[in-house]
Amino acid sequence: MRWWTLGLLFLGLLFFSPKAASSPLQKADWIVVLGAAQYNGEPSVIFRNRLEAALRLYRQGYAPRIAVTGGRRPGDRYSEGEVGCRYLQARGIPRSVLYCEQESRRTWENLTNIAPIVGKSRVIIVTDEPHLPRALILAEHLGFRASGFAVRGRFKETYWQRESWLAVLARLGVR
Repeated sequence: MRWWTLGLLFLGLLFFSPKAASSPLQKADWIVVLGAAQYNGEPSVIFRNRLEAALRLYRQGYAPRIAVTGGRRPGDRYSEGEVGCRYLQARGIPRSVLYCEQESRRTWENLTNIAPIVGKSRVIIVTDEPHLPRALILAEHLGFRASGFAVRGRFKETYWQRESWLAVLARLGVR
Protein backbone atom coordinates (compact mmCIF):
# COMPACT_ATOMS: atom_id res chain seq x y z
CA MET A 1 0.00 0.00 0.00
CA ARG A 2 1.36 3.41 -0.92
CA TRP A 3 2.00 6.13 1.67
CA TRP A 4 -0.73 8.38 0.26
CA THR A 5 -3.23 5.54 0.55
CA LEU A 6 -2.40 5.21 4.23
CA GLY A 7 -2.78 8.96 4.64
CA LEU A 8 -6.11 8.82 2.86
CA LEU A 9 -7.34 6.02 5.10
CA PHE A 10 -6.21 7.99 8.16
CA LEU A 11 -8.16 11.05 6.98
CA GLY A 12 -11.18 8.85 6.34
CA LEU A 13 -11.04 7.50 9.89
CA LEU A 14 -10.54 10.99 11.25
CA PHE A 15 -13.61 12.38 9.49
CA PHE A 16 -15.89 9.35 9.55
CA SER A 17 -17.10 7.61 12.64
CA PRO A 18 -17.72 4.02 11.58
CA LYS A 19 -20.25 3.54 14.42
CA ALA A 20 -23.29 3.34 12.12
CA ALA A 21 -21.50 1.05 9.69
CA SER A 22 -20.11 -1.32 12.30
CA SER A 23 -22.98 -1.39 14.80
CA PRO A 24 -25.05 -4.55 15.03
CA LEU A 25 -27.85 -4.37 12.52
CA GLN A 26 -31.16 -3.35 14.04
CA LYS A 27 -34.66 -3.48 12.66
CA ALA A 28 -35.76 -0.52 10.59
CA ASP A 29 -38.73 0.74 8.61
CA TRP A 30 -37.02 0.71 5.23
CA ILE A 31 -34.20 -1.03 3.44
CA VAL A 32 -32.69 1.42 0.94
CA VAL A 33 -30.77 -0.09 -1.98
CA LEU A 34 -28.51 2.43 -3.66
CA GLY A 35 -28.52 2.08 -7.42
CA ALA A 36 -25.74 0.72 -9.58
CA ALA A 37 -25.45 -0.06 -13.26
CA GLN A 38 -28.03 -2.01 -15.19
CA TYR A 39 -27.61 -3.32 -18.71
CA ASN A 40 -30.67 -3.48 -20.92
CA GLY A 41 -32.96 -4.35 -18.01
CA GLU A 42 -30.56 -6.65 -16.15
CA PRO A 43 -28.75 -5.55 -13.00
CA SER A 44 -24.95 -5.48 -13.12
CA VAL A 45 -23.13 -7.90 -10.82
CA ILE A 46 -22.59 -5.11 -8.28
CA PHE A 47 -26.25 -4.07 -8.38
CA ARG A 48 -27.43 -7.68 -8.18
CA ASN A 49 -25.28 -8.22 -5.08
CA ARG A 50 -26.88 -5.19 -3.43
CA LEU A 51 -30.36 -6.43 -4.36
CA GLU A 52 -29.62 -9.92 -3.05
CA ALA A 53 -28.42 -8.42 0.25
CA ALA A 54 -31.64 -6.40 0.53
CA LEU A 55 -33.67 -9.51 -0.28
CA ARG A 56 -31.97 -11.42 2.56
CA LEU A 57 -32.49 -8.55 5.01
CA TYR A 58 -36.17 -8.30 4.04
CA ARG A 59 -36.72 -12.06 4.40
CA GLN A 60 -34.98 -12.00 7.79
CA GLY A 61 -37.47 -9.36 8.94
CA TYR A 62 -35.12 -6.39 9.26
CA ALA A 63 -37.59 -4.04 7.55
CA PRO A 64 -41.06 -4.35 5.98
CA ARG A 65 -40.35 -2.08 2.98
CA ILE A 66 -37.63 -1.66 0.37
CA ALA A 67 -36.73 1.45 -1.62
CA VAL A 68 -34.58 0.92 -4.72
CA THR A 69 -32.91 4.00 -6.15
CA GLY A 70 -31.35 4.93 -9.45
CA GLY A 71 -32.14 6.69 -12.68
CA ARG A 72 -31.07 6.02 -16.21
CA ARG A 73 -28.04 7.11 -18.17
CA PRO A 74 -28.48 8.76 -21.56
CA GLY A 75 -29.60 6.12 -24.04
CA ASP A 76 -30.81 3.65 -21.40
CA ARG A 77 -34.27 2.17 -21.83
CA TYR A 78 -34.59 1.29 -18.15
CA SER A 79 -33.81 2.98 -14.86
CA GLU A 80 -31.84 1.30 -12.12
CA GLY A 81 -34.78 1.71 -9.73
CA GLU A 82 -37.15 0.03 -12.19
CA VAL A 83 -34.75 -2.84 -12.88
CA GLY A 84 -34.08 -3.35 -9.17
CA CYS A 85 -37.76 -3.43 -8.28
CA ARG A 86 -38.52 -5.90 -11.08
CA TYR A 87 -35.63 -8.09 -9.88
CA LEU A 88 -37.01 -8.15 -6.34
CA GLN A 89 -40.59 -8.76 -7.50
CA ALA A 90 -39.41 -11.72 -9.57
CA ARG A 91 -38.02 -13.15 -6.31
CA GLY A 92 -41.30 -12.86 -4.45
CA ILE A 93 -41.23 -9.37 -2.96
CA PRO A 94 -44.73 -7.85 -3.22
CA ARG A 95 -44.98 -4.68 -5.30
CA SER A 96 -46.88 -3.09 -2.41
CA VAL A 97 -43.75 -3.01 -0.20
CA LEU A 98 -41.47 -1.55 -2.89
CA TYR A 99 -40.72 2.06 -3.72
CA CYS A 100 -38.90 2.49 -7.03
CA GLU A 101 -37.06 5.81 -7.28
CA GLN A 102 -36.09 6.35 -10.94
CA GLU A 103 -34.59 9.82 -11.35
CA SER A 104 -31.31 9.96 -9.42
CA ARG A 105 -27.86 9.64 -10.96
CA ARG A 106 -25.63 10.16 -7.90
CA THR A 107 -25.63 9.04 -4.26
CA TRP A 108 -26.73 12.47 -3.00
CA GLU A 109 -29.70 12.39 -5.40
CA ASN A 110 -30.53 8.78 -4.43
CA LEU A 111 -30.95 9.89 -0.84
CA THR A 112 -32.50 13.29 -1.50
CA ASN A 113 -35.17 11.78 -3.76
CA ILE A 114 -36.27 9.17 -1.22
CA ALA A 115 -36.17 11.50 1.79
CA PRO A 116 -39.84 12.56 1.38
CA ILE A 117 -40.85 8.88 1.15
CA VAL A 118 -38.93 7.49 4.13
CA GLY A 119 -39.26 10.66 6.23
CA LYS A 120 -37.91 10.22 9.75
CA SER A 121 -38.17 6.43 9.58
CA ARG A 122 -35.25 4.20 10.44
CA VAL A 123 -33.47 2.98 7.32
CA ILE A 124 -30.80 0.43 6.48
CA ILE A 125 -28.70 1.62 3.57
CA VAL A 126 -27.42 -1.24 1.41
CA THR A 127 -24.41 -0.58 -0.77
CA ASP A 128 -20.86 -1.76 -1.40
CA GLU A 129 -18.37 -1.79 1.46
CA PRO A 130 -16.19 1.00 -0.02
CA HIS A 131 -19.25 3.17 -0.76
CA LEU A 132 -21.05 2.78 2.58
CA PRO A 133 -19.10 5.33 4.67
CA ARG A 134 -19.84 8.13 2.19
CA ALA A 135 -23.48 7.07 1.84
CA LEU A 136 -23.92 7.20 5.61
CA ILE A 137 -22.27 10.62 5.85
CA LEU A 138 -24.61 11.98 3.17
CA ALA A 139 -27.59 10.35 4.91
CA GLU A 140 -26.54 12.03 8.15
CA HIS A 141 -26.41 15.42 6.38
CA LEU A 142 -29.99 14.83 5.23
CA GLY A 143 -31.18 13.92 8.72
CA PHE A 144 -31.78 10.23 8.03
CA ARG A 145 -31.91 7.80 10.94
CA ALA A 146 -29.66 5.38 9.08
CA SER A 147 -27.52 2.36 9.67
CA GLY A 148 -25.70 0.53 6.95
CA PHE A 149 -25.24 -2.89 5.50
CA ALA A 150 -21.95 -3.31 3.63
CA VAL A 151 -22.03 -5.64 0.66
CA ARG A 152 -18.63 -7.26 0.64
CA GLY A 153 -16.72 -8.17 -2.47
CA ARG A 154 -13.44 -7.94 -4.27
CA PHE A 155 -13.19 -4.26 -5.11
CA LYS A 156 -10.33 -2.54 -6.88
CA GLU A 157 -7.97 -0.45 -4.80
CA THR A 158 -8.88 2.56 -6.95
CA TYR A 159 -12.54 2.20 -5.90
CA TRP A 160 -11.54 2.15 -2.23
CA GLN A 161 -9.32 5.21 -2.74
CA ARG A 162 -11.96 7.15 -4.66
CA GLU A 163 -14.63 6.45 -2.06
CA SER A 164 -12.27 7.33 0.80
CA TRP A 165 -11.57 10.73 -0.77
CA LEU A 166 -15.24 11.29 -1.49
CA ALA A 167 -16.12 10.37 2.12
CA VAL A 168 -13.66 12.98 3.40
CA LEU A 169 -15.17 15.56 1.03
CA ALA A 170 -18.70 14.57 2.08
CA ARG A 171 -17.74 15.04 5.74
CA LEU A 172 -16.56 18.53 4.76
CA GLY A 173 -19.95 19.24 3.15
CA VAL A 174 -19.09 18.62 -0.51
CA ARG A 175 -21.85 16.75 -2.26
